[in-house]
Amino acid sequence: MKISIVTISFNQQQYLRACIDSILEQSGCAVEYIVVDPGSTDGSREIIESYGDRIVQVFEKDAGPADGLNRGFARATGDVYGFINSDDYLLPGALKTITDFFNKNGNNVFVTGQGYTENEHAERTPIHPNKLTSSNMLHRSGVVFQQSTFFPAALFKKAGGFNAQNRTCWDYELFLRFLLQGATHQVIRQELAVFRLYQGSISGSGRLEERYYQELDQLFEESLGRRRNAIDKLLTQYQRIQREMGRRLFSRV
Repeated sequence: MKISIVTISFNQQQYLRACIDSILEQSGCAVEYIVVDPGSTDGSREIIESYGDRIVQVFEKDAGPADGLNRGFARATGDVYGFINSDDYLLPGALKTITDFFNKNGNNVFVTGQGYTENEHAERTPIHPNKLTSSNMLHRSGVVFQQSTFFPAALFKKAGGFNAQNRTCWDYELFLRFLLQGATHQVIRQELAVFRLYQGSISGSGRLEERYYQELDQLFEESLGRRRNAIDKLLTQYQRIQREMGRRLFSRV
């Protein structure tokens, strides 16, 4: 079994080498690593080129992050896919864990592991994702930890890849599509990845928050054929309470 990992890179050279090394230093698994860079000017391309043929290098302009990921996965030849941003990284042994998981499970499941957020001072906070369902995703109560989520290539192709028009939650939309097409999601206890949060990052700055919620509303309407109403908002609160109770129980085990 081979795992294909795609990283989209754009002017984040200060974190890029750590990200790349975290993939290439994985052991006990077969890995294909694809890095997409649409035109960095901060030395990122030189870092990518320094790895030679250890990386499939895609240097071409794209129409945004989701399109860049699609361009990367168009080159992928693996059985299982994952993607990680150039400022995040995998933990040692992560891909061996994923290989073992998919050797025991079929092609109609995707999986998420545990992990951490990490701030500018290298301080970590645990992330405990919950099992995703179409209901909790549509009602904004699913915890998506993309950095530690992996899925069969067949699921990705069936879903048609990423929606290149989605500018804020392309991963959320893809995973929702998996579920709406009949796939199931599992959460495992192993720690797999680290998600960096800092002022310059999209998530850390919050600069796209308004558009993010607009795109979530659009996903809801497209999936259910109607707009969110007061009952939906109450259901969101109820499911979030359930999620928090589950996370507290998980952390005690």
